[in-house]
Amino acid sequence: MDAPLGLPILIGLIGVALAFDFLNGLHDAANSIATIVSTRVLKPQYAVFWAAFFNFVAFTVFGLHVAQTIGTGIIDPAIVDAQVIFAALVGAIVWNLVTWAAGIPSSSSHALIGGLVGAGFAKAGLSATVWSGLSKTVLAIVLSPVVGLVLAMILVAIVSWASVRSTPFAVDRAFRILQFASASLYSLGHGGNDAQKTMGIIAVLLYSQGHLGNEFTVPFWVVLSCQAAMALGTLMGGWRIVRTMGLRITKLNPMQGFCAETGGAITLFLATFLGVPVSTTHTITGAIVGVGAARRASAVRWNVAGSIVYAWIFTIPASAIVSALTFWLVSVLRH
Repeated sequence: MDAPLGLPILIGLIGVALAFDFLNGLHDAANSIATIVSTRVLKPQYAVFWAAFFNFVAFTVFGLHVAQTIGTGIIDPAIVDAQVIFAALVGAIVWNLVTWAAGIPSSSSHALIGGLVGAGFAKAGLSATVWSGLSKTVLAIVLSPVVGLVLAMILVAIVSWASVRSTPFAVDRAFRILQFASASLYSLGHGGNDAQKTMGIIAVLLYSQGHLGNEFTVPFWVVLSCQAAMALGTLMGGWRIVRTMGLRITKLNPMQGFCAETGGAITLFLATFLGVPVSTTHTITGAIVGVGAARRASAVRWNVAGSIVYAWIFTIPASAIVSALTFWLVSVLRH
């Protein structure tokens, strides 16, 4: 293990991690609010407050299984040092900023995982990777949008059957109210899964510096800091991506918005309890495509959906490359 960091450097790295968490909330605000905004149930300025609140309180519902996976299940914690953490965060932040500027709903989670893999590889080669944890995460890239899509389609079928005797006005009014509940659940799942990724980064940094003793744990102040940073980012909103998620993939009504959010929320709750760091972006995108396809295949703008999938494919490799280059650049500057 390298020499312990000075306190200013340690605090600075924690600050960079919280900056990533803030950007995660900013980038992924669309995941929580796109459907409820696009159906005009809530105005954007109210929707972000709603989502931010449930992002913050998520730690009261979920355990810290995802933080454990990120902290110890992607790269070997024994090789983690300040340079690895810094490079991983730079890789994730750069990719987040690029996709945010382009309005592309890529995964902040997978950008962070790519950053960790790239930095770990740059320091110790392939032996740094914990393949069991990484393979579980890669499998979730495929499964989370598929599960979200299937659940959303099933929910559309169920609520359509249950509403067959009701007037369109009554259905619209009922699901406008129900969307408050489904948006809350999705925001809760988003805060529960995504904020834990930064918790894992900060905790493994503290562990590598001997501040957690011999056992990997997540201090409560880290939990509160990460939930607050994500909630604040959500509060700022990622409006470019909201437009892509809520309007460009397919047109949503309140009933479809409810089904998309509920299907996505179920997927996130399940993944978080299992400790799988899934992409909230992938999950809600799959659910939105599912409700559109349940109406008719042509209701989905497949070219938009396809461009999103391309971003998913490139996220981990791109952030890993930026991270590895950052690690090597810092090594050169240090020597």
